Amino acid sequence: MVLDKLSESLKSTLDKITKAIFVDDKLIAELAKDIQRALLQSDVNVQQVLNLSNQIKERAKEPTPPGLTKREQLIKIVYEELTHFLGKEPKEIRITAKPTQIMLVGLFGSGKTTQAGKLAKFYKKRGYKVAVMQTDTWRPAAYDQLEQLAKQVGVDFFGIKKEKDPLTIYLAYEPKLKDYDVVILDTAGRDALSEDLIKELNQITAAAKPEERLLVISADIGQAAQKQAQAFHDACQVTGVIVTKLEGTAKGGGALSACAVTGSPIAFIGVGEKIDDLESFHPQRFVGRLLGMGDLESLLEKAREVVTEEKAKDMEQKFLKGDFSLIDLYEQMSSMKKMGSFQKIMEMIPGMSSLKMPKEMLDVQEGKLERWKYAMNSMTKAELEDPDIISAERIDRIAAGSGVSIGEVRELLKQYRQSKKLMKMFKNEKDIANVMKKMGGKLPKGMGI
Repeated sequence: MVLDKLSESLKSTLDKITKAIFVDDKLIAELAKDIQRALLQSDVNVQQVLNLSNQIKERAKEPTPPGLTKREQLIKIVYEELTHFLGKEPKEIRITAKPTQIMLVGLFGSGKTTQAGKLAKFYKKRGYKVAVMQTDTWRPAAYDQLEQLAKQVGVDFFGIKKEKDPLTIYLAYEPKLKDYDVVILDTAGRDALSEDLIKELNQITAAAKPEERLLVISADIGQAAQKQAQAFHDACQVTGVIVTKLEGTAKGGGALSACAVTGSPIAFIGVGEKIDDLESFHPQRFVGRLLGMGDLESLLEKAREVVTEEKAKDMEQKFLKGDFSLIDLYEQMSSMKKMGSFQKIMEMIPGMSSLKMPKEMLDVQEGKLERWKYAMNSMTKAELEDPDIISAERIDRIAAGSGVSIGEVRELLKQYRQSKKLMKMFKNEKDIANVMKKMGGKLPKGMGI
């Protein structure tokens, strides 16, 4: 997970609140120290940490609102203050102009070209017609890299190889841009924010008049992000920030909090190396995941990206009729796989991250889908449509024909029966709380705050 150590520390802090017999000044002081320690280990600025912990201690003195226990109030305060600390409101990028032009700026090594590809995929998945343009004339590999990313994503690419003037490149393709919803401009970087870089960026800005100027910053620079973000903000009037490499550094907390205080809100975060590993940054959702409260809104967004509305309605009708075959199960699990790793999905489901499932177990779950596919390829059409007819003899035949073990075939059938049972429960219950009761579960900690 992004910021693993910070998340574990904060979840332990909340756990201490829920287990406490009394919520007194001693507990609040311990809570403040725990939060200070967790944030400092994540490279957050000392003064920012002190301000945050003092604010939490001050608010903890407030009277408890009706309907909340003191413990719930304290968890609510921690959640709200951390959200405010990381920017409070999400940065909204509206695709209204045709085209909406997004210019990426930043220093060498920040990952601008990679982010151009990720952004292109992000908007293409949302139904927009996207193009990327190379205006980086300093880095020799910039043209080839962006061209390859455009092919991988399936969007149009504009650029002129060996052309040294970025403005010439932009003006050459400007007449074609009106055919696109989103155009992403990949600009050159330098080792530092120099006068010639500012001049170059201002020339492109004057010609393109981009609706968004996003600064790309690597999370591993930690607190230094504040100085960099402020310098670019003053020179180029950046409208937002993309923080990259957030999954692979302990300094991510420093980069996130540093950007939040510069007046340059974080628009996106890079959460992995894959082309899909880019997320809109919503402080409320992000803090919810850090604290183990989940992020259902982001999970639903991911689901909408991989399952069409027509397909969702078709599945809904099958569930309502009680029809649910192995083919439906496989399609359901394939869609989940497209949404990302099982570990990332687990983080977004309220309460699931508190189960602390080992990474090895989650990796095994991902590998099962391919093995189950082999087993299903050895089944007859009748068996796929009505798995209840699969007897012990049929299991032996399927295992021998597919090369998977008998145990794996039985596990597939068990998964099918559990999923079918769950679908029936949702079919018969309008209130999800009743479903939770029947499953013997409780609302996860932090839900309903």
